[in-house]
Amino acid sequence: MDNRALTHAFRLAAQLMELHDENPFKIRAIEGTATALEALSFPVAEVERPGLPDRTGLSKTAAAKVAELLDTGTFSDLQRLLEITPPGVVELLKIKGISPKKIRALWHELGIESAEQLRDAAEADQVSKLKGFGQKTQQGILEALEFTDQSKGKLLYPQAEELGEALARRLREALGTEQVAVAGETRRRLETVETVALVAATDAPEKAHDLLNSLEGLVPAPAQSGPFAWRGTAAGSGVAVEVLLVAPEDFVNELFLQTATEAHLAEPLPNAAGQGPGQPATLRQWARREKFAQEELIYEKAGLQYLVPELREGLGEIALAAENKLPRLLEDGDIRGSLHNHSTYSDGNHSLREMATWLRDHGFEYLGICDHSQAAHYANGLSADRVRQQHQEIDKLNEELAPFRIFKGIESDILSDGALDYSPDVLASFDFIVASVHSNLKMDERKATDRLLRAIANPYCTMLGHPTGRLLLRRQGYPIDYKAVIDACAQHQVIIEINANPWRLDLDWRWVRYALDQGVQLSINPDAHHTDGYADTRYGVLMGRKGMLTKEMTFNTKSVDEAAAYFAARKAAIKPPEVFKASLFE
Repeated sequence: MDNRALTHAFRLAAQLMELHDENPFKIRAIEGTATALEALSFPVAEVERPGLPDRTGLSKTAAAKVAELLDTGTFSDLQRLLEITPPGVVELLKIKGISPKKIRALWHELGIESAEQLRDAAEADQVSKLKGFGQKTQQGILEALEFTDQSKGKLLYPQAEELGEALARRLREALGTEQVAVAGETRRRLETVETVALVAATDAPEKAHDLLNSLEGLVPAPAQSGPFAWRGTAAGSGVAVEVLLVAPEDFVNELFLQTATEAHLAEPLPNAAGQGPGQPATLRQWARREKFAQEELIYEKAGLQYLVPELREGLGEIALAAENKLPRLLEDGDIRGSLHNHSTYSDGNHSLREMATWLRDHGFEYLGICDHSQAAHYANGLSADRVRQQHQEIDKLNEELAPFRIFKGIESDILSDGALDYSPDVLASFDFIVASVHSNLKMDERKATDRLLRAIANPYCTMLGHPTGRLLLRRQGYPIDYKAVIDACAQHQVIIEINANPWRLDLDWRWVRYALDQGVQLSINPDAHHTDGYADTRYGVLMGRKGMLTKEMTFNTKSVDEAAAYFAARKAAIKPPEVFKASLFE
């Protein structure tokens, strides 16, 4: 059981305790244990049980619960609560935006014990009549249920990648071949995946069926399967799993066909008109006509530049490939610094020094620290005095760690009226500012867009953070006019981040090309709250590549000196207000 699973178990216990209206002090203690486990940078499962209090900093009571969880898969408080709670009510706790307190009222007053019953009650206008609910809350519940339904049977990209690669390894071993590969949505790096698809080459397809039917965690669907295709689902998530079994000589062609979208495969080739009669007019026709040893040869035969799997979406990429206009895409190794990260000054798990030295020791040139601003009380946002304290520590660390550099940033809340959180003199003290929305998320498109436009027009706004606030499979983002927002960023020379956290991946990759066409720079930001979070940068790079992002248009491919010069020039261009409040930094 890893740290994430431990944390989840304690958070679930805290939710259940709140659901049952138990002692608030005990609830805070359980939540504190979850927070402490989340902050640890080593695997708790590897610690000898008697040493848990010393290694984790937990009390003996909390450490005993952790030890019990590690040894048995549960602990007494959690088990007791699960035994007295209907399973359907436990499932309701997973619906974003409905608090345990509200679920308790729904359960006790309306007898609701499942999502289906909750939907029926809301559609019958019964929920709005409960004390503390009303029409707005009822509508919000219906929207949350709809979003939850749409998210069922889907995985985030990293989860799909992990499942697909695990199945590929098992198939390679069982079939004795390297010709096994993940295909479909996962290979195209979609942010969410409905079907984990694989292609495997074998002359003995029954071996693959035997393996897949025996694997724990897979549920076969015999009625949907056949001799050359195994289909089923993953038990935990319900995501569909499909394995196509082909002859070894057909492997490359089928992998190609099972990866690209229908639009990519069926789009008429621009070069086909000039060829003789009977020549293939689409990529699908080429892949059905000849056997290829490499996917690159399919595109070459069709007169196209090679298109990497993540570009095979049918969104105009074939026309660009025909004209030899595909750019060199951004790569992981192009990233030279990491911007938008958090430390223990706000809600991060590691100190400023730890966040910086990890990057330095892994070959990066700079860290942009962007702890939360003062309005984010829930995240221990920084008051102006604490900003000053952090800047003093940054100055000392920069002297010690040079040439590595920490840039003084902040994730400034965009307030409801579009203002940035801090007075101009405090804003002026930062090297750069990421402006993000964290509150009042239930806005219509006009209000949400106007709010962002006002923030973008603020001369202190360097970068727009996670533009829609979405949490994939958990919460829809607020609706925005993407073109208006991107056009405003172009006008005011504001960078847009691709927030690389797998739950966000926001800016949506589908708008990357439009941003590039308007001359807007993008920044791949992990939004790391832990040194482990830096690894999420990879997912941001993948989303950027889907939008044809290049090294040249990615801000954090700049060297430390180039980034410093950019920040300095931007600050120098800001015209100070006529009247400043007395500076808090004197």
